[in-house]
Amino acid sequence: MIDAVLTVEQMRAAERAAMDAGVSEWELMQRAGEGAAQWIMRVAAGRPVAVLCGPGNNGGDGYVIAEALIGGGYDVQVVAPVEPRSETARRARKQYSGAVFAATALRQPVVVDCLFGYGLARRVEGDFGKLLEQLATNHCCKIAIDVPSAVESDTGRALGPLPDYDLTLALGAWKRAHGLMPAMAAMGQRRLVPIGLDLSGATEELSRRPQLAPPAPDAHKYRRGLLAVVAGAMPGAPLLAAEAAMRAGAGYVKLLSDHEHMGAPADLVIECGDVATKLDDERIAAVLAGPGLGRDESARTRLAHILACGKPGVLDADALHLLDRELLAQGDAGKLCVTPHEGELQKLCEVFGVGDGSKAERARRLHDVTGLTVLAKGPDTVLASDVMTSFFPRGSSWLSVAGTGDVLAGIVASRLAVHGDPHRACEEGVWLHHEAARLASPAFTAGGLAHAVEPAMAALL
Repeated sequence: MIDAVLTVEQMRAAERAAMDAGVSEWELMQRAGEGAAQWIMRVAAGRPVAVLCGPGNNGGDGYVIAEALIGGGYDVQVVAPVEPRSETARRARKQYSGAVFAATALRQPVVVDCLFGYGLARRVEGDFGKLLEQLATNHCCKIAIDVPSAVESDTGRALGPLPDYDLTLALGAWKRAHGLMPAMAAMGQRRLVPIGLDLSGATEELSRRPQLAPPAPDAHKYRRGLLAVVAGAMPGAPLLAAEAAMRAGAGYVKLLSDHEHMGAPADLVIECGDVATKLDDERIAAVLAGPGLGRDESARTRLAHILACGKPGVLDADALHLLDRELLAQGDAGKLCVTPHEGELQKLCEVFGVGDGSKAERARRLHDVTGLTVLAKGPDTVLASDVMTSFFPRGSSWLSVAGTGDVLAGIVASRLAVHGDPHRACEEGVWLHHEAARLASPAFTAGGLAHAVEPAMAALL
């Protein structure tokens, strides 16, 4: 499983399993260092390289990298404030044939950071912190080995100076930090260096770009999926979500609203009346509720009707502020997706008794407690479900504008109406959302993003 994401403990267990099967720690270090060196040679393109080595096995990887670069004809300088402490790292230091400096100015055009690896759990200070501060202000090409040295692997937190790297080379498997902020924003391009670990039992992954399928040859509007978007107190947000949904694959999008939507497109069906009666239509494949729903008693009653209808659904925005144990008990959590931003995720965690932790940990525990498919959106989006915990590439920072969450909810709900699979709908929704942002012009509005969903669909077919 090449896209597997491992925690610190899982990574250690995978390495122990490899060693129990007869692969020595030294061989794993050689695989990692030599594999990383191949990437570094491509980037360095003959330029001199400095390698920063720490006291542990990440530093050992650095010595192996440096020796491989020397073998490739590169001018290499190793900077190591302290001697290696692990037996395998000492062996790597001994086989390195070049010079080692305890401290020096970084003047090489390429610098490789091997100070600390995935096991870091304390702040980086002293000589190591000064090296990272110097690296942060240097105009060189910066390459991080495994994770940047001031990063806590399981949470993505910065534990010291965090330079902006051009390339990060994950060793053996991806780590959570490769998909979590703030670490993710500092990593530049990310590439994986396999070292032969068995990753078949992983329960977390980096999401891969999906390829959407066209409708079946005999498809019609109901077989392609009828989506009901339930409006409430405010007319704008549900209309925005409906416009995105119309372009994301559903065969029929219906807006259930008592508002007059004078600017609504002619091909969007708008119906008023009792929500419970309208949702009794057996042809409805999925429901979206939350954008513009409101938070008063009337909105709570609407949400209760939506949950009681038992159809697959997406809950966003106001619905996430209303949702509690009593309401959720009226629905089928296994058919429901929630799409909270950070504030809404915190609210849900409080309501359902989920403790603190990283975004990935909170999303996973919220799913475990409720049974909901949880799409914790943001610059570091995490998806937790019965299927897997998935991490996504960072989306465009132009998405930081009002209404883009409503667009995402509409896309996810549309995909849910197409096939009924909550995890798959969320995954497809994120990729379509990101692709639409890429195709829209900079400084787009949420309305412009909704219209860009159409070419985004074409790009993923």
